[in-house]
Amino acid sequence: MRLTRRRVLIGGGALAAASAAGAAALARRPEAFRNATPVPVAAEPISRLSAADPDRSRFGAVLFRSGLDLTSPASGFGGFSALWRSENGRDLIAVADNAQWLTARVVTAEGRLAGLSDTVMAPLLLRDGTPLRRTGYYDTESLAISGNAAYVGVERRHAVIRFERDRSGALVGGTPIPVPKEVAGLPNNGGLEAIGVAPDSSPLAGAVVAISEGGRGFILTGPRQGSFEVALSGGYDATDLAFLPDGSLLLLERRFGLLGGLGCRLRRIAHGAVRPGARLDGEVVYESEASHRIDNMEGLAVHREGDDTVVTLISDNNFNTRIQKTLLLEFALVG
Repeated sequence: MRLTRRRVLIGGGALAAASAAGAAALARRPEAFRNATPVPVAAEPISRLSAADPDRSRFGAVLFRSGLDLTSPASGFGGFSALWRSENGRDLIAVADNAQWLTARVVTAEGRLAGLSDTVMAPLLLRDGTPLRRTGYYDTESLAISGNAAYVGVERRHAVIRFERDRSGALVGGTPIPVPKEVAGLPNNGGLEAIGVAPDSSPLAGAVVAISEGGRGFILTGPRQGSFEVALSGGYDATDLAFLPDGSLLLLERRFGLLGGLGCRLRRIAHGAVRPGARLDGEVVYESEASHRIDNMEGLAVHREGDDTVVTLISDNNFNTRIQKTLLLEFALVG
């Protein structure tokens, strides 16, 4: 993760202050909890995405459903770079970029997000019990869960670590999986920001797929292993991915710029397009505007509710609660 992505543009005159605050946040990143610890989390509902057009609900190919502004008095709460929701949407796991994870139950009211319950944060541990925070695998950036297997992408010491989900849902027994030599050569702050497991509807069924911030892609497991490239544009970097039920891929991208501030974009990449040697591009299904209530959106999850494909985003506040927020935003994908 680049240091510039730890800054929030409040306005042109505030850029230097925001930069200094972002650098300070990086330096004081809190240690992960030493054990599984219940944490209180308050949630302020977000009923409108656009401040300029509050009655608008459709944005591109998504419908805004609802959102939450999450806060906690626990200093270790925040920094969420990856997200997962269960098939029914009721359970949530978020991985923070300091080698810990959050589990929660999603509370809804009249079809809208209302809060989180049973919120617990815990350290990520290697198979021998060593906390990731004490190893070179301390900067955890991405998450994918398939069955009882969970995969966490790490940058700086670029790696993918496979965990097992036990009966309680805990992630245990972390073990690095083999990755190509090209992964080790990624930029220090430009590692595997996005990771997913291809569904049965994909030609890559069951394969672990990862994409770096700069658009380098890797099919890490299965019979069709290899590398590919994602065409980036508009100053956006890749920050997460999720496969859709039909086997196509949804890519979350984020932008930070002096003139444009923070930006968030979703692109859909066609079924079967991910393959060794490919250069991927895709249609934009959502792109934020200046009036949209977003932050540093880094995590993406997809689940089904009836006929709806529900897309959920979470922001990484870099543990800097003065100028950034932890937002949970929920959309329905149209078409």
